[in-house]
Amino acid sequence: MKDIEELSENYSEKLHKTIGNNVKRIRTNKGLSQLKLAYAIGYKSVSPISSGEIYYNNIHFNIEHLYKIAYVLDVEISEFFKDIKTKKD
Repeated sequence: MKDIEELSENYSEKLHKTIGNNVKRIRTNKGLSQLKLAYAIGYKSVSPISSGEIYYNNIHFNIEHLYKIAYVLDVEISEFFKDIKTKKD
Protein backbone atom coordinates (compact mmCIF):
# COMPACT_ATOMS: atom_id res chain seq x y z
CA MET A 1 0.00 0.00 0.00
CA LYS A 2 1.24 3.47 -0.85
CA ASP A 3 1.26 6.48 1.42
CA ILE A 4 -0.83 9.37 0.04
CA GLU A 5 1.79 11.77 1.37
CA GLU A 6 4.08 10.56 -1.43
CA LEU A 7 1.96 12.26 -4.08
CA SER A 8 3.57 15.36 -5.53
CA GLU A 9 2.25 18.66 -4.28
CA ASN A 10 0.83 19.59 -7.67
CA TYR A 11 -0.58 16.18 -8.66
CA SER A 12 -4.09 17.60 -8.96
CA GLU A 13 -2.99 20.36 -11.33
CA LYS A 14 -1.11 17.86 -13.50
CA LEU A 15 -4.15 15.57 -13.54
CA HIS A 16 -6.57 18.28 -14.65
CA LYS A 17 -4.15 19.67 -17.25
CA THR A 18 -3.64 16.24 -18.78
CA ILE A 19 -7.39 15.64 -18.97
CA GLY A 20 -7.93 19.09 -20.49
CA ASN A 21 -5.22 18.48 -23.08
CA ASN A 22 -6.80 15.15 -23.99
CA VAL A 23 -10.24 16.75 -24.39
CA LYS A 24 -8.72 19.42 -26.63
CA ARG A 25 -6.77 16.89 -28.72
CA ILE A 26 -9.81 14.71 -29.31
CA ARG A 27 -12.12 17.67 -29.94
CA THR A 28 -9.78 19.19 -32.53
CA ASN A 29 -9.18 15.81 -34.19
CA LYS A 30 -12.94 15.50 -34.55
CA GLY A 31 -13.10 18.98 -36.10
CA LEU A 32 -15.36 20.47 -33.43
CA SER A 33 -14.92 24.01 -32.14
CA GLN A 34 -15.01 24.84 -28.45
CA LEU A 35 -18.23 26.76 -29.01
CA LYS A 36 -20.00 23.88 -30.77
CA LEU A 37 -18.92 21.50 -28.02
CA ALA A 38 -20.11 23.94 -25.36
CA TYR A 39 -23.52 24.22 -27.04
CA ALA A 40 -23.73 20.45 -27.49
CA ILE A 41 -23.30 19.79 -23.76
CA GLY A 42 -25.68 22.55 -22.68
CA TYR A 43 -23.59 25.70 -22.19
CA LYS A 44 -24.29 29.04 -23.80
CA SER A 45 -20.68 30.16 -24.01
CA VAL A 46 -17.26 28.76 -24.78
CA SER A 47 -15.86 29.65 -21.34
CA PRO A 48 -16.38 26.31 -19.55
CA ILE A 49 -14.72 24.40 -22.39
CA SER A 50 -11.83 26.81 -22.96
CA SER A 51 -11.15 27.12 -19.23
CA GLY A 52 -11.37 23.37 -18.66
CA GLU A 53 -9.02 22.58 -21.51
CA ILE A 54 -6.25 24.75 -20.08
CA TYR A 55 -7.15 24.54 -16.37
CA TYR A 56 -7.60 28.31 -16.22
CA ASN A 57 -8.17 29.66 -12.68
CA ASN A 58 -8.39 26.08 -11.41
CA ILE A 59 -11.45 25.45 -13.58
CA HIS A 60 -11.58 21.82 -14.67
CA PHE A 61 -13.94 19.23 -16.06
CA ASN A 62 -15.88 17.07 -13.63
CA ILE A 63 -17.01 13.54 -14.34
CA GLU A 64 -20.41 14.67 -15.64
CA HIS A 65 -18.73 17.06 -18.10
CA LEU A 66 -16.43 14.28 -19.27
CA TYR A 67 -19.33 11.88 -19.73
CA LYS A 68 -21.24 14.40 -21.85
CA ILE A 69 -18.15 15.34 -23.86
CA ALA A 70 -17.35 11.67 -24.49
CA TYR A 71 -20.91 11.11 -25.65
CA VAL A 72 -20.87 14.10 -28.03
CA LEU A 73 -17.42 13.24 -29.40
CA ASP A 74 -18.34 9.54 -29.64
CA VAL A 75 -15.31 8.29 -27.69
CA GLU A 76 -14.84 6.19 -24.59
CA ILE A 77 -14.52 8.34 -21.47
CA SER A 78 -11.25 6.56 -20.72
CA GLU A 79 -9.67 8.41 -23.67
CA PHE A 80 -9.54 11.54 -21.50
CA PHE A 81 -7.36 9.74 -18.96
CA LYS A 82 -4.58 8.72 -21.37
CA ASP A 83 -1.07 9.57 -20.21
CA ILE A 84 -2.04 9.90 -16.56
CA LYS A 85 0.57 8.26 -14.38
CA THR A 86 -0.20 6.80 -10.96
CA LYS A 87 3.25 5.31 -10.52
CA LYS A 88 6.57 7.04 -10.14
CA ASP A 89 8.68 6.92 -13.29
